[in-house]
Amino acid sequence: MTRKHLLAVAAIAGLALAVPLQAPEPAAAFTADQATRAFDDFVDVYWDDAADYFFTYSDHQVHAGHAHGPQGGLYTDYWWEAQLWETVMDRYERTGDATSRAMIDDVFDGFQAQYPDFRENDWNDDIGWWARGSIRAYELTGEARYLASAQEMFAFIAPYEDTTYGGGIWWKNVDVGDGSRNEKNVATNATAVYTAMRLYAATGDQEYRTTALRLFGWLDTNFDNAGHLRDHVSGNNEYKDWDWTYNQGNFAGAALELYLDSGSPAYLTDATQVVDWAVDNLTSSGTLLREGVDDTGGFKAILTRNIRALIDQAGQTQYEAFLTANATQAANHVDGAGIGGYDWSAPTPESSTTPLQSLAAAATVAILQQASPDGYTGVVEGSGVYEAENALRSGVDSESTAAGRSGRGYLAGWNASGTSVTFDVNVVDGGTYAVDLRYAAGAGAATRLLAVNGAAPTPVAFAGTSAWDAWTDVSTTVTLVPGHNTITLSYGAGDANYLNLDRLALAL
Repeated sequence: MTRKHLLAVAAIAGLALAVPLQAPEPAAAFTADQATRAFDDFVDVYWDDAADYFFTYSDHQVHAGHAHGPQGGLYTDYWWEAQLWETVMDRYERTGDATSRAMIDDVFDGFQAQYPDFRENDWNDDIGWWARGSIRAYELTGEARYLASAQEMFAFIAPYEDTTYGGGIWWKNVDVGDGSRNEKNVATNATAVYTAMRLYAATGDQEYRTTALRLFGWLDTNFDNAGHLRDHVSGNNEYKDWDWTYNQGNFAGAALELYLDSGSPAYLTDATQVVDWAVDNLTSSGTLLREGVDDTGGFKAILTRNIRALIDQAGQTQYEAFLTANATQAANHVDGAGIGGYDWSAPTPESSTTPLQSLAAAATVAILQQASPDGYTGVVEGSGVYEAENALRSGVDSESTAAGRSGRGYLAGWNASGTSVTFDVNVVDGGTYAVDLRYAAGAGAATRLLAVNGAAPTPVAFAGTSAWDAWTDVSTTVTLVPGHNTITLSYGAGDANYLNLDRLALAL
């Protein structure tokens, strides 16, 4: 991934505002026809047939928020286009139709026209994604040029592996060896493992396999903490623990390749463990969370693509229902043009009036190709458990130091007027529901305001707790409409004291 702005994105993700409430619309069944329409709608909005390239935004204009790529950002950047190419291949793998088969070639031709020399990119992970896409295109089409592209690109990035931090390929091919300007990460190295193993299968060259084993061994030892992956290492051997769905998916895909090659159950355990962690910790009521805009808007598709591979290639059918539920949730919240947004749990703003980024829209398309349709026509409620750290926050930080928390963290240090957290909640039936808010109030009693669907708020009193790790629940009720709702907890002018919020549990 091109992560030049990832620190900013991480901050933005934590401050994202809720999508304005819209009247619930009838849920659409997740069917094979709907998956086909999702792809066709996406192509109608984002594909430029004359340029053989995807637009960055739905309005075909350059926006300062993501002005990267050909023609000043009119078209998607190097990394985004690789992800959209994978989405085209998701469609072709599902249907085998002539249109998407031709588009595999068109996207690659458009990329080569815009980037005649792929080496003119400082980011090894960007190049690595095109190498991964190229070997997949070769497997799907049998065209020798795709195999040659994968080999050439992999041969370019592989020499940037060295023993700094114990191993791994550098993220960038400039500032090599300078941990203050460069890093080594899962994005670059797990993708390289996948590509190397596929190249080994295609060519029989043992060196690819040797490289893959070495890179994966380094990742497994240094980045995998019982399924919870670190993001990168830099500086003076300093690891950063950013939680992203694409890291979990990338690592799972790499482990799967080694399992398929060796048959070793340890590799399969590695793969399922990281997927299980993502399912348990990077979801809200079972739906994959909104991770932000720009690069992070497309991360979910990388996880779900690798989950599909685990099901198909390793018989891990326990994930089938998870994929289908997420696909249905995403499909239920597309806009009038059939375009999905950053948050699968909430209505997507109309792409005709609110410019939507193609990478995020493609994630909805991708999971509709990857999941198995079941024809279900209703709302996806999920578990009813919403982790606070995965909700939409405005001015509230999270942490994970207190023992006894649920999920991967909780909201902490919450003591400022005008701040809030919003949960997107979907229910089949309208009516009154019991809600439990799990919290700690080690500084004494606190109050907050609770509002449903933007209505007038009501106060909620949180009794003081004996310590910050003495978690307890306060119970209240909310009146919800069928379909999508928002539940917002805010710090109003008359509220007081610090509060750590762990989760919201809705009694379904």
